[in-house]
Order: sequence, then C-alpha cells, then structure tokens
Amino acid sequence: MNQENRLYEYRSAIGKARHDLITPALILDLDVARRNITTMADYMRGMAAQLRPHIKVHKSPELARLQMEAGACIGVTTATVWEAVVMARGGINDILVANAVVGPEKISTIAELAREAHILVAIDDEQNAEDLSQAALKAGSVLGVLIDLDVGMGRCGARSKEEALRLARCVSRLRGLRFEGMMGYEGHCMLEPDPELRVRKARAAMDSLMETVDFLAQYGFESKIISGGGTGTYNITGAHPRLTELQAGSYVVMDAFHAQLIPAFPVALTVLGTVISRHGSRVILDSGRKAIGSELGLPRLKDVPSTTVGIAEEHLLVDVDAASSLTVGDRVEVVSGYGPTTVNLHDVYYVVERDVVTDVWPVQARAAGLGPYR
Repeated sequence: MNQENRLYEYRSAIGKARHDLITPALILDLDVARRNITTMADYMRGMAAQLRPHIKVHKSPELARLQMEAGACIGVTTATVWEAVVMARGGINDILVANAVVGPEKISTIAELAREAHILVAIDDEQNAEDLSQAALKAGSVLGVLIDLDVGMGRCGARSKEEALRLARCVSRLRGLRFEGMMGYEGHCMLEPDPELRVRKARAAMDSLMETVDFLAQYGFESKIISGGGTGTYNITGAHPRLTELQAGSYVVMDAFHAQLIPAFPVALTVLGTVISRHGSRVILDSGRKAIGSELGLPRLKDVPSTTVGIAEEHLLVDVDAASSLTVGDRVEVVSGYGPTTVNLHDVYYVVERDVVTDVWPVQARAAGLGPYR
C-alpha cells in the first residue's frame, strides 16, 4: 500500500471519539498543544532571545507552522537533513540543522536546500567545513555556519575555545560558507532532577559558551547568533541576556520525562492503548516499546493512579489500585516516557479537538534517508 492510500485508510478515523481508535494510536490533543505554543511564545516575548523550536520532537510541518504563527519565532531547529527538507517543503524558510551534516548525499542535499531557504549548519570539524563549502559552491548557495561547542554533553562540539577559533578561521577562508556564530547545547543539564543543581549546571554551560564567544570576538569573529537550550532549561538558558536563540521543542507535546522537570506545560501527546490482560493489580496494555519511547523514563497512564513496572516490545505492565475498575478491553491513554522517539514510531497523529478526531497528520520527518523527499 503506497503512502497516499495508507493515509486515506487512517483518515477513516476522522469523526471518531478519541477512545474509539484502533490501538496503539498516537493522539495529539490540538487544544492542549495550541495552549503550550502560546504559553512559550508569550514567555519568550519578554526575553532577549528569540525562539527557534526544535522539531525533532514532533516532526510535523503543521505544528511548526502553528509555532511560527504564534510569534516569537525566528525559524526552526532540526536534527537531520531530512527533517530540514520536510520543514522547507512545509513552508518554513529559516532552518538550523543543529548537528553535524556528514556524507556526500546529506551534504549535497542541504547545499541544494540552501538555494530556497536560509540554512544554518553546526560544525566541529575542518574537513567537514571544506566538504560543505564545495557542495555549496556546486549548488550555487551559501550555508550559514555555527561553531558547535561542547558545553558538557561530551557529544559533538569543539572541546576548547582555541579549537573553536581554528574552526572559525577555517570557515572564513571557505567560499560558500558564512560564519554566523556559535551554539552550545546543554542537554546534560536536563538530566539533572534537582532544580537548583540544574540551574547551576545550565549557567556553567552558558558561561563556557559565552567565554568562547568573547574569545572569538577578540579575533574578529562576532557571533550574530548564539544558540542553545531546550525545554528542560527554557527558563534558565532562555532567560540568559546574551542568548539570541532558544532551541526548546518538547514543550509543544510534552512527555513524562519533561513533565517532571517543567510542569508548566501539560501533556498534549499520548498513545492510546488497550488493556489486554489483568491479574490482580497488574494490568497489561498493548502499547510497548514498538509504540512508546522510554529512553529517558518509563511511560505512565494518563489520569489513572498507577505505577509502571515494565515495558516490553508489545506490552506495558502497570500496577493499579486493587479497586480500579480497569478490565480487559478498556482503552487507556499513556503518556510517553520520551516524546521524540515515540513520535518516530508512528505513521500519523490522530488530531483530537474536544475529544473527537478532527484530522490525521502524517509524521513526515521520520525518514532515516532521502526517501520520497528527493
């Protein structure tokens, strides 16, 4: 079955109540998502930085457009070239790929995309910069470049201000590239459950980034863009007076992991599951790892007092009160442990307004390769 026919089959759910869907089903409560978008946009209007929301979470041009329409947005952030292509084709014309773009197919694709949109890429390697330059010259485009600094994640990023300076000098020599500034993602801080320690860690990460920004400026490399942050630090990093762009994204849909860090944003994303077995207080649902991401925490039942005790490929194991009425055949919504990988497991969102499915949106940016986007 091709993609269009498959989407047509999914659309037969329009008009159904949210608990009448075939399970597991990815539900987007659009009323809640809109409120979350407005809440963040209103907050950012009082900050020096603008919002460049990360769409790796929802992977949806429809939600990205709602974020842009709410204001306080300069563009969007993506994790992959394929997400960038989908966003550009969805009408978003200012995109940061906050990741290393490596490999000839990916590099040529992003260089070609830069002919029709303002594209920024993150780099931490001189040879990668040269490869990007050659592709941009061939495509007749210009790529904006942010030097990625490791501020504590131990992942991608220059490891010192001297290394960052070498990269900035390299970019300045290469045609087809334009140095635009720096980014530093303090994702490790969001794994810190202690609020006070999270603040200290996030501020230390930003101190490291700003120190390097100032070091580069001493040598003539002024950072027009200073980018970082996420939902877990939006009110810390996002409030930094020198940050220019905040990359928070999970706030739109939320998950169990982010909800424990930032309770200001209610959950808009759930997976509808069916109770397929019950033994005493143990309830088993048909929504396991193939339907729900659990990398940063176990999923939990929405609006049902319970304790999640395990997750397997096809099963979610939950303990409920002995007096709970849940029985085989009942439908229950589950809050994902981690939203980005949950969304990546599904073909579509069932868009719900006032508890009724009003639309079906394909999850367009989940491809691992060019697929239909070339």
